[in-house]
Order: sequence, then structure tokens, then C-alpha cells
Amino acid sequence: MSVDDNPAAKGAAMAREKLAQAKADAAKRGQLPRREPRRKAGPRRDSGDPQLFGRAIADLLAARGWEQPVAVGGVFGRWIDIVGPDLAAHTKPESFEDGEVLIAADSTAWATQVRLLARTLVRRLNEELGDGTVTKVKVRGPQNAPRPSGGLRVTGSRGPGDTYG
Repeated sequence: MSVDDNPAAKGAAMAREKLAQAKADAAKRGQLPRREPRRKAGPRRDSGDPQLFGRAIADLLAARGWEQPVAVGGVFGRWIDIVGPDLAAHTKPESFEDGEVLIAADSTAWATQVRLLARTLVRRLNEELGDGTVTKVKVRGPQNAPRPSGGLRVTGSRGPGDTYG
């Protein structure tokens, strides 16, 4: 079968011939086709244009100066992951101010345990928040614990005083 008998081959040959002719005409005029790929010349992003959600939130936090409070809130929310389930079951971070974290413990024994772990907690919290963010851990023992009642108590006595009360 020759090129003359096949209409598809005849069309392809004609297209190649026309392309070669167009390139020759462009070369005569000095307008050769570009060799490098074209750059996309789309519109630039305006401040009112939509943005990725995460980027918009990061920009908002930076503009308002909320990065550190949000990071601290994230650490407080992941307290169990940071200190472990045993310590987290008996302690709770309450506040962060001027580099000092206030931790509430549910008993004097756990308050003592947190005091013994204070350096480790400062290091671990700084790993999460950035070096130097936390400088001190302050521990608060139980508040307003129920007082034991019974026949062996002296009226008006405050007890042995080893339970912060």
C-alpha cells in the first residue's frame, strides 16, 4: 500500500510538509520557534485571594503574636503524651507565665514526685516549645482537700499538716 492509497498517511505527510513550510517562512522573517519552555504567566496572588488554610492560620498567629501561647496550649493538650500516663493521671498543667509552668498535683506524694522531676520536665517542655521557653516548674499541691472526720479528732484541729491543709 503506498502513501497515495492510505488517506491517514497522506494527511500526516501533508501536515509535515505544511509544518516545514511554516518553519521556513518564520526563519525568513526572523521569528524562529522558541527552544526554551514558556513560563506560566498567570496572575500573581493578591492579598485577598484564597490561601492554603494552614498558611493562613500561621500568618494570623504570627501577625497577632500568638505563636507561643498556641504552642503552650498544644503542649498542655498533649500532656499525657509528654509526661506519660502515670504522671498525667495525677498532675495537670494549669498555667504558663514568664517562663514558669504551674503544675497542680492531686496529692502531696505526686507533688513531691513532680518537684524531683522538675529538671527533666523543663528539658522535655523545651524540646516541645523551643529552647529556653520554660525556665522553671512550680508545683501546687492539693487544695481544699476533704478533712477526715471521726471520733479521734480534736474539734478545730487542722490535722498533721502534711496534706497542705
